[in-house]
Amino acid sequence: MNDGIVLVDKPVGVTSHDVVNFLRRKLNTKKIGHAGTLDPFASGLLIAGVKKGTRVLEYFLDMDKTYRAELELGRITDTFDNTGKTVEEREVPALSEDEIVSVLKSFEGEYLQVPPAYSAKKYNGERLYKLAREGKIINLPPRAVRVYSMTNISYSRERITFTARVSKGTYIRSLAMDIGYKLGCGATTTNLRRTSQGRFSVDSAFQIDDVSQISIIPLEEAVDFLPGLLLSDSETMNVLLGRQIYASGVAGILGKFAKDEIIRIVGSDEHLVAIARSERTSSFVKTLLRRGSVERVAKLVKVLGA
Repeated sequence: MNDGIVLVDKPVGVTSHDVVNFLRRKLNTKKIGHAGTLDPFASGLLIAGVKKGTRVLEYFLDMDKTYRAELELGRITDTFDNTGKTVEEREVPALSEDEIVSVLKSFEGEYLQVPPAYSAKKYNGERLYKLAREGKIINLPPRAVRVYSMTNISYSRERITFTARVSKGTYIRSLAMDIGYKLGCGATTTNLRRTSQGRFSVDSAFQIDDVSQISIIPLEEAVDFLPGLLLSDSETMNVLLGRQIYASGVAGILGKFAKDEIIRIVGSDEHLVAIARSERTSSFVKTLLRRGSVERVAKLVKVLGA
């Protein structure tokens, strides 16, 4: 079986962990994880790692994400979505489409957001949703998140639909609540679908029942969004033995990178062999290669093997 990732179109009504368990049975391996929880009521793109693919999932977590969402004005629930108990209902004022677009657009940029009490975020080692179900509501402090864009905004019968591209850690349910409060009536999320994560799109994802061995994107292709270094035969062997990376063993530079950036290390057979942290910029590594330097250029983070 290949190491790599699988793009899954998670259906509504199952947890992200349910998807992982299904894939473990389907692909006959326990080494499966995912790169970012989707709530049970949400659908869309879930990136799953297979075998060695689980060891690179952390590098997918910081990717921006895009969602298509629908919210209902005038209703507030304890979970901030339509699976929760209605705790307040308010009259929805007369709103023009221009007013709605203006409010949604006002959230573009960085703003402080409070995570919902029912979420997978942890507090003292416990998931917030578990504590909330036990009646222990934890109010976490707001944290800075970024909304890169709010587009495809439409309004009909007290429901707003929109597409939001956001940073890591942004909760669309909280964003919908904040939109509702700014409109003067509150709101709850009634539909949520993740359409992309970084360069990966739900359009390329498999329905969960259709996943098979051929659905696995090879490790090398999966992480080609990371810049990196291509090694010589001898340096490849050295890295597989856990030795550090020196300019004398670099056969090529893959993209541009800054100092202290996470990079991929590709062996002479073009297979991913390691993840490292650069100790020189890509432009300076080029200079070192021209000089025939033996200086160290990257520090290993993890060796993935041949």
